[in-house]
Amino acid sequence: MGRFHRHDEHDHSHEHGHDHSHDHGDHSGYGTATERVLVLERIFHENDRTAAANRADFDACGVVAINLMSSPGAGKTHLLRAALQHLRGRMRIGIVEGDIETSLDADLLTGFGADISLLNTANGFGGECHLDAPMVRSALTRLPLPELDLLIVENVGNLVCPAEFEIGEHARAMVYSVTEGEEKPLKYPVMFRSADLVLLNKIDLLPHLDYDLDLFYANLRAVNPAVTVIETSARTGAGIDAWCEWLSARQPARRPSATTV
Repeated sequence: MGRFHRHDEHDHSHEHGHDHSHDHGDHSGYGTATERVLVLERIFHENDRTAAANRADFDACGVVAINLMSSPGAGKTHLLRAALQHLRGRMRIGIVEGDIETSLDADLLTGFGADISLLNTANGFGGECHLDAPMVRSALTRLPLPELDLLIVENVGNLVCPAEFEIGEHARAMVYSVTEGEEKPLKYPVMFRSADLVLLNKIDLLPHLDYDLDLFYANLRAVNPAVTVIETSARTGAGIDAWCEWLSARQPARRPSATTV
């Protein structure tokens, strides 16, 4: 699915994060343009159907699902590990750990009380640069879903494709490092627009960077005015309490209310 991209009706940004190139001006060389559109529609229809099935399963089990996204190296695995440390014993957490190859990130999360299902997209999924709903559904079979309170899906590191695929999540959080520059909300608006929470990470590095924090916030608000932002540092622990509070606040609203007979 990685070569297909969904865009909002009025979104003509044409963000692509793949190694292959596209001519975004003249598409006359594609003799099968009509068929390509139909294939695209069928792919997203199947993904959305599976995403709805995932969400129905989450709701039936009283599990809150969070889609955690970022570019490679932004620090989402270390922020996730910090959250597991803080929330251990307070709620039962499951992790779908998405990567193209290796178990390196899953290994970093081991030993903090979470149930982890490793999902390498190179194994039967074409090495995709994102997770989609069918991939996540395959990983759920390795988790005790009825016993969980919270499911966090750590998506493959990519600022483009993960935002385009629903996986059945109830909320989306993205990690964005100050080392990535202030302009990225404008260059990758689909990702920033889709986020319910932005974790502005590695703020301990601000004294060592030529980084305009006010400009970043202005760019972010231009794309997503209502998004929640938490400034964090996995190294110093800054913002971790607020990050965990945000996660904890999602759970009570989704947990089915008890019924009496």
